[in-house]
Amino acid sequence: MHTDGHDLRHHGDSEVRDDGATLVDLAVNVRADTPPAWLREHIAASLGGLAAYPDGRTARAAVAARHGLPPERVLLTAGAAEAFVLLARALKVRRPVVVHPQFTEPEAALRAAGHSVDRVLLREADGFRLDPAVVPEEADLVVIGNPTNPTSVLHPAKTIARLARIGRTLVVDEAFMDAVPGEREALAGRTDVPGLVVLRSLTKTWGLAGLRIGYVLADPGTIAELERAQPLWPVSTPALAAAEACVSPRALAEAAHAAHRVAADRAHLVAGLAEFAEAGVRVAGPAEGPFVLVRLPRAAAVRRHLRELGFAVRRGDTFPGLDEEWLRLAVRDRGTVNGFLPALARALSSAHR
Repeated sequence: MHTDGHDLRHHGDSEVRDDGATLVDLAVNVRADTPPAWLREHIAASLGGLAAYPDGRTARAAVAARHGLPPERVLLTAGAAEAFVLLARALKVRRPVVVHPQFTEPEAALRAAGHSVDRVLLREADGFRLDPAVVPEEADLVVIGNPTNPTSVLHPAKTIARLARIGRTLVVDEAFMDAVPGEREALAGRTDVPGLVVLRSLTKTWGLAGLRIGYVLADPGTIAELERAQPLWPVSTPALAAAEACVSPRALAEAAHAAHRVAADRAHLVAGLAEFAEAGVRVAGPAEGPFVLVRLPRAAAVRRHLRELGFAVRRGDTFPGLDEEWLRLAVRDRGTVNGFLPALARALSSAHR
């Protein structure tokens, strides 16, 4: 779906398909070396129940308990992407607004459902930070990511909450919040913010993009509307097993440890990128997610040269509010980053000949 020159259906996985399958992946925002062995084994153990139709009640209750909510405030979905489709199809809205730059699937889903979508473009000059005043008062659906993909900005929860209004649905995509140490600024679990809908994904931290599992947290009325728009048995038995496992105390402790490791690895990446400041490389920030957004001259040429050198990175020009001078880099371990930085130096040199 192309809108105003932006391919809203282009995602990081496009960079590592076909001839990109052998590249070192800095394009996809899924934590490397996942899922862990214990999670794979837990999912595999569920395969004996495939003859029965999926029963999501136990997993739904587990997710609800993880956030201190009753089950009627939880809807399990086939990844967060399904939730965007359900919202677009089920909610009767007149003026939806999407805050960009951000994950493009919410706008794509809204447009596919026949909605006319307004954009609020956050500015680089402001650090891509949200000013609630720029969102039109008449907007009855507002979508924002936190931390935002691709800018890696973590907006204060109180700032996002200022967008809430009676009669407005406020959708906060927290797909990467569990990669933030302490999940600070999270709104998941809050019941005091009118119209709040929080989306979570279990595919990023746990490496389950191929399994498709996420969930929605909202008031019971909204959950019921979304559930009516779902097909029967939308989440498979293995995905339900994964959902239950990924909100267990063991998993939460492991995710918390991983979040601190990601923060350290991100600091290493940002420090390495700072060495290229004289070449015009700038990191948007401060970055708080498991990826960083980078501005650099001739980014499209640099990206092509990086592919020739064995590295895949995410182009930034498919995000509304960005242009061809932007790339997104997933945070990886120090060894991978130490291999990437010399390749970046060569790509920058080649692009400017």
